[in-house]
Formats: sequence, C-alpha cells, structure tokens
Amino acid sequence: MIAHLSGTILERGLQSVVLQVGGVGYLVHVSLQTLAGLPPVGEAAALRCHTHVREDALQVFGFVEAAEQRAFELLVTVSGIGPKLALTVLSGMSVGDLLGAIAGGDHRRLQTIPGVGKKMAERMVVELKDRCAQLVTATPQQAAAGGQAPDVVEALANLGYKRSVAERAVERVLKRETSPRTPEELLRAALAAVQEL
Repeated sequence: MIAHLSGTILERGLQSVVLQVGGVGYLVHVSLQTLAGLPPVGEAAALRCHTHVREDALQVFGFVEAAEQRAFELLVTVSGIGPKLALTVLSGMSVGDLLGAIAGGDHRRLQTIPGVGKKMAERMVVELKDRCAQLVTATPQQAAAGGQAPDVVEALANLGYKRSVAERAVERVLKRETSPRTPEELLRAALAAVQEL
C-alpha cells in the first residue's frame, strides 16, 4: 500500500497530478482543494495517500491535509460512494462544512454537491452522522489524533490485541480531556488503556 509520496510535480490535471518519485511518475487523483494547495509543475510536493485496489486497477488518491484524507476514508465507507465520488464531494465543499452538514443532518446542503442526490445525502447522514459529530466537536488536537485512530487500532491488532479491544482503548483515550497530539502519543496512551480494559 502506498501511504505517502514525496517528489516533483510533473503534470497537473483537473483532478489529478503526476508526481515523480525516484524516477517513477505516479498518477495521483486529488480533490480541487488538494490541487489548490499544491505548488506548480516542477516544484517539490508531498502527499498523504490512500491506495484503492480493484481487480482491474490500482489507484492512488492524494491529500495535502490529514483531515481531508480522514473525510475521504469516511465517505468511501458509505454504500454507493466510491473513491471518485468521494473526491467529487470533497471538491464541492470544505471538510469542515461537509462534516458539519452531515453531523447536522443538512440534506439540502449536501445536495448542492455535484453527484449527490436526495437519496445519497440521506444515506451519508444515516451512515456517518455520529462519526462526523464526534469529529466536529473534537478539539483540533483531538481531531488530528482521531484521524490517526485507524492506524493505531491496526498497530495494536498487529501486536496481538483483539480489534474490538483496540478500538475501545483508542476511543477511551480520545475522549479524555488531555487527548494525545501525535500518533506516537496516541499509541502509547492506547497501550496503557488496553491494560485497563
């Protein structure tokens, strides 16, 4: 899985860039928001990545901000939303506004995004409302750490802990007033919390 790419921008498209890394050009699909945050052709850039594997293709989706990647990964869990539509959604509204609209059940606002009709807006609210509400009410530090939660759960699972226990430990840590600020701090705190469960 490609999790991060750092190199030189060779080409810029409407929803993609070609990033040259070590002599290899990677086609990376991006939202308009990420595209706006990237430098011009010929300059260095770094992208957080989500690798999407299908039977007939391997696609890489890139993000400048961790919050946008987290929102993307939430969106693709919704039935009927694939990676391309998730990028379209992120291109149509800022991450903060999107999370707020879903958490607040604002179907009309969601329907202003190209490609999102009434049924899709309703599905997004039903499937993501609670998770988005947690991200909206979190402090910026908690939201940043929360964006790393799936990676920390995975790390705990790799250490031999049951996934359900790992998820409860991470959730408990994120609910504390003094929530960790970095993934490393979150992992350390979650390891301690596992012992308490």
